[in-house]
Amino acid sequence: MSKPSLSLRLTFLLSLSFTASSFPFFHKPSSPSTPKATPSDLLSLLGPKPQSSKINPLIAQDLNSCLKFLVPFNPTSPKLKSRKCLTRRKELGLAKIGATNQREEDELIWWPPEPVLELARLAIDSGGDPAAIQRALDPTIITVPDVEGSKENRCELTRTPYGRRFISEELNSYLEFLFELIVARGPTIGMNLSLNRYDFFHGHLFLAIDTGRLGILFHAKEYPAYDKEVFPYNMGFCQRGSNMKYDDSMNLRNILWLAPLPSNSSKAWVAPGVLVVLDARPDGIIYRDLIPEYVNFTRTIYEDDLGDVVVDVNYLDVGDAEPDYQIFIC
Repeated sequence: MSKPSLSLRLTFLLSLSFTASSFPFFHKPSSPSTPKATPSDLLSLLGPKPQSSKINPLIAQDLNSCLKFLVPFNPTSPKLKSRKCLTRRKELGLAKIGATNQREEDELIWWPPEPVLELARLAIDSGGDPAAIQRALDPTIITVPDVEGSKENRCELTRTPYGRRFISEELNSYLEFLFELIVARGPTIGMNLSLNRYDFFHGHLFLAIDTGRLGILFHAKEYPAYDKEVFPYNMGFCQRGSNMKYDDSMNLRNILWLAPLPSNSSKAWVAPGVLVVLDARPDGIIYRDLIPEYVNFTRTIYEDDLGDVVVDVNYLDVGDAEPDYQIFIC
């Protein structure tokens, strides 16, 4: 869910205000004595020890209670000197990226293939310049076709009607891997996702505030079905036809991938990659401090609160009789 314009935010806020009284849990708890977490705190907590140790211990404890890791946070093995190349054998599912078991999938998060590491280092070496990452894209323009009948409903799923891909095919395959792995690992934390245009199909690639670390904030549960009792909100053309129920699974809609963090003074790597779900349950610190109040009913963390947004990454089913998922970078 991209950050809306000011007018749209005001409209949404007014819409929510008329119904908030019907939902007593809608209002955020607050206490003047409670330390407030920031996006920088979250990113630092997921970084190297010198960064995480600077966080207020109470904030760190509360944030940790809301982190659901899809891959263990601490690697169980050191960084490999080399990583097998990714392939695009779609019929093999997750095996298409060279992982044949859970351990290898974990390692591909901790220490991705070389093209991903090169992009992560470029993010740091450029001083966190989004244009440096954008120059890694192939200039070829790819029209976004009709996705699961979206055009019939006048739904525009992507930021632009066209997309691009990275010059490196391994980078494109790695993005596919992230989407597929999130869906595959989701049930281990009680998160059941579907790769479709109402649920899980996009993320926002950003360069983190303060550090320039490369990351993607994925959003799932994008268009819940309208329900006058449970979800009385009109989200536009793209919501039409949705049968995805609004329930507690919305708490888990923000999923964060962070690339390994390179040193800014040597060739060393100071932190491995991370894949974690940010639990925005109403009694937690993420809901309280990181979710804007005007969208707390949809549990949305905005990507530009985490850093400078580079591109949107979409994984769309453009097939007819058979599913055909493809990457479109907009």
